[in-house]
Amino acid sequence: MTDTPHLLGSARTLWELADRRAALTPSRPVLLQGDRVLTFGELRARAERVAAGLYGMGVRPGTVVAWQLPTRVETVLLSFALARLGAVQSPLIPYYRDREVAFALRGSKAEFFAVPGVWRGHDHTAMAHRLGARGVFEAYATLPDGDPAVLPPPPAEGTAVRWIYWTSGTTSDPKGVLHTDRSLIAGGSCLAHALRLSAADVGSMAFPYAHIAGPDYTVMLLLYGFPAVLFEHFALPEALAEYRRHGVTVAGGSTAFYSLFLAEQRKRPGEKVIPSLRLLAGGGAPKPPGLYHAVVREMGVQLTHGYGMTEVPMITMGDPGDTPENLAATEGRPPEGMEIRIVDGEVRLRGEAVCRGYLDPAQTAEAFDADGFLRTGDLGRLTPSGHLVLTGRLKDVIIRKGENISAQEIEDLLAAHPAVADAAVVGLPDAERGELVCAVVEQPPGAPVLTLDEVVTYLRAQGLSVHKLPERLEVLPALPRNDTLRKVLKYRLRERFSPPCPGTGQD
Repeated sequence: MTDTPHLLGSARTLWELADRRAALTPSRPVLLQGDRVLTFGELRARAERVAAGLYGMGVRPGTVVAWQLPTRVETVLLSFALARLGAVQSPLIPYYRDREVAFALRGSKAEFFAVPGVWRGHDHTAMAHRLGARGVFEAYATLPDGDPAVLPPPPAEGTAVRWIYWTSGTTSDPKGVLHTDRSLIAGGSCLAHALRLSAADVGSMAFPYAHIAGPDYTVMLLLYGFPAVLFEHFALPEALAEYRRHGVTVAGGSTAFYSLFLAEQRKRPGEKVIPSLRLLAGGGAPKPPGLYHAVVREMGVQLTHGYGMTEVPMITMGDPGDTPENLAATEGRPPEGMEIRIVDGEVRLRGEAVCRGYLDPAQTAEAFDADGFLRTGDLGRLTPSGHLVLTGRLKDVIIRKGENISAQEIEDLLAAHPAVADAAVVGLPDAERGELVCAVVEQPPGAPVLTLDEVVTYLRAQGLSVHKLPERLEVLPALPRNDTLRKVLKYRLRERFSPPCPGTGQD
């Protein structure tokens, strides 16, 4: 391996990184989607034209532009065009609905909002206008266009806040997480080096590009000069043809993806479901050790799992050359430059990949300790070899398919239902999703017994996003509580309703 990735990784901004890669390998592909191929050179050239079009609309350095777009070539071009201008981007996951979108637009004070129009049955344009969004424009099949001669110089430094990502965290309202170009480059660099990738690899993005993993993964492509296949909507077995067609060598995303690929492999034992695949990698949700062993044994590929969050996109990552024990039972080790401190069992972090804080200064003050370490709310320990083992969470948050879901948000909505006296929402272990959302309700006397379908219909009507809807409902005569403040004892609910612990799956 040459030192090219390290030289590129010294770029101060994402645009500088893209510019350097385009100069180095302009004709190499970077994005593959269906029959479409975009090279590194085309990424730079087309993004500049889009930037000029945005400039003509009034977007300037520092202008806040929110976008809620699916994983498409156009989305990547728009994002890099905004990076070229030095605008502040606020990406929103495409399946967010009125509640989350309204909060994000209000919190970020977005002056423009890019939407896909009608996408997968939902009219994003109508929602944007309904919410009173400013500067609404569609950016699905076509993008703004202009002459790059009108553009100001690109941003020269990467330490200014130019990204606002959104996470539910532990409260019912999302948090606006502040990132810089340098923090995103640091996260992507750590991921690339940990996975030991090369220019010969072919990656894949089956997750929303609006997720913090979007720039994380794209930095990896720019550093090592290899392409990725984009999936606007991921579903198996339909997506397998694209993986095979493009010779994908690295796939994954989270625990849910591992389980889906494994299920497909089990339909054809003895025949590799993706012949070119050598590595599954991801994070964002707990990984049962048995799943690791099953993937390695049945799919004949390596699996490396890591630990990250919206605030810190890459904290630790499994090394493909590590021992099976460490790959199965730990989250890997932190890269150089990431400091991990365990304080009273809580994992705390400091390093360049850590966010600058939150839009709300009070949340920032609460999140960082006196030494500048981010309080993650996760419980864990470090092994003598430096591997991180996560043991639980202080945060009352459910991680379903890599996305954080606030239990309180769902509980607050359920509490307003006339047939609910009290409610508690917990995450239960699930092999496919990492965790599933379970609502446990206590009903008032004489109320008709609720069904899961009724609860889901009610929550949909309240504007709750689809990915937060409960998959399970339990009705109890009374929720378990402590004897002092009558606080609901959620650990008892998890103990009662969690499935029996499976074995490791090893022979």
